[in-house]
Amino acid sequence: MTKAIAPRLVRILAAGGVAAAALALAAAPAIAQTKTLKFVSWQKDERGVGDWWANVIKAFEAKHPGVKVEWTKVERGAYADTMTTLFAGGKPPEIVHLASFEFQKFADQGWLEDLGPYVKKANLDLKGWAGQDACAWKGKTVCVMMLYFGNLFAYNEEMLKKEGLAPPKNWTEYLAALKKLTKDTNGDSIPDQFGTGHETKGGGGQYLSEMMNYTLDAGGRWTDASGKVTINTPQMIEGLARWKEVVKNSLTPRDLSAGETRQMFADGRIAMKVDGPWLYPIILRGKAKDQIRIAPVPFDPPMGGSSNILAMASEIPADAKALVWDFIAIATSDAFQSDYATLAASTPPSPRANTGGAKKDTPHFDILVDMAQKASKAGVDRIPKGLEIGFNEFAKMIMEESQRMIIQDLDPKVVAATMQQKAEAIQKQQ
Repeated sequence: MTKAIAPRLVRILAAGGVAAAALALAAAPAIAQTKTLKFVSWQKDERGVGDWWANVIKAFEAKHPGVKVEWTKVERGAYADTMTTLFAGGKPPEIVHLASFEFQKFADQGWLEDLGPYVKKANLDLKGWAGQDACAWKGKTVCVMMLYFGNLFAYNEEMLKKEGLAPPKNWTEYLAALKKLTKDTNGDSIPDQFGTGHETKGGGGQYLSEMMNYTLDAGGRWTDASGKVTINTPQMIEGLARWKEVVKNSLTPRDLSAGETRQMFADGRIAMKVDGPWLYPIILRGKAKDQIRIAPVPFDPPMGGSSNILAMASEIPADAKALVWDFIAIATSDAFQSDYATLAASTPPSPRANTGGAKKDTPHFDILVDMAQKASKAGVDRIPKGLEIGFNEFAKMIMEESQRMIIQDLDPKVVAATMQQKAEAIQKQQ
């Protein structure tokens, strides 16, 4: 991949610098001494999107000699707590990267800068920018959305053909395929090939997202359009029952992170995977890459929604704010948004991004666009309306109650009633 990226990187560094200059508030002040901007992210080692962030940093540092970006990785499961500690301790990263389901709490504390004046002065057109409406908090633009996605369905064609299976197109076919594809292949009576793979440990946000593949297809929603909690419904009970069947019967490996299950799929140990567009770069480096095909998600609507945001800390010096804005301007420039489509193999939020290269390098790019549009049309997002501030607590509660349902073999009806009561309590405490 390094050889393929190199020529494009040279072009992007040049184009990105020009685009960023046009978008920036003003030229950053001359800096005599080395200045460091801290940037904390969980995506540093992610293939594709991590490479893209590295390119943004290189372009920024090339434009600002003597200024360095200190890029630190924090695991997703500990991310929100780590960032909260940094902000509460008065030592936030200047460049703020957060999941779209967790920035609201930071904004509500006044920790995120109002980007409205910067956007206006730079004449940055955010019309049609996917998911940007979610970045409005109490009348202020506190962030820029970096991804609105729709899930894709990837499957190991060789594994399915061996079992006489066609790619499933609905839940019934999918479940039947999971059962046939989960097996012991080495004779030790322990499954070592799995039908699918889900994160079943770590942070509540990812756990909830994995589960929503099933709850959405069953017609369930955490809350309705007005923000009222709607968990104790027949549709949500059915969705919880589907999740319980998949996890309890070990149709997915247990106690693994999302990254671990993605790698297992890429290496041919998992037959089918429903995941975001970031899965594709991992597939390309896996042992089973030649066996894997991409198709539309067999669920309706597909899981999708806003993913992550870029913002700046409010309590930092003015010169640092000017530099952070220029970093944001580079990341949101047409050049880098176009490169995001190609390098990250994902749908960029910018409506001006040139996706021609992405369609050439990513054969299934039209499927990604279609899934994102279907998720958006259905109003799908991981962040339940009315539970934005308490989302982390809500997601943790959903994970804990779901794990209890599986371990104690509880009736999903009972679990749904418990979740409903606890979600309403969380909502009242916000």
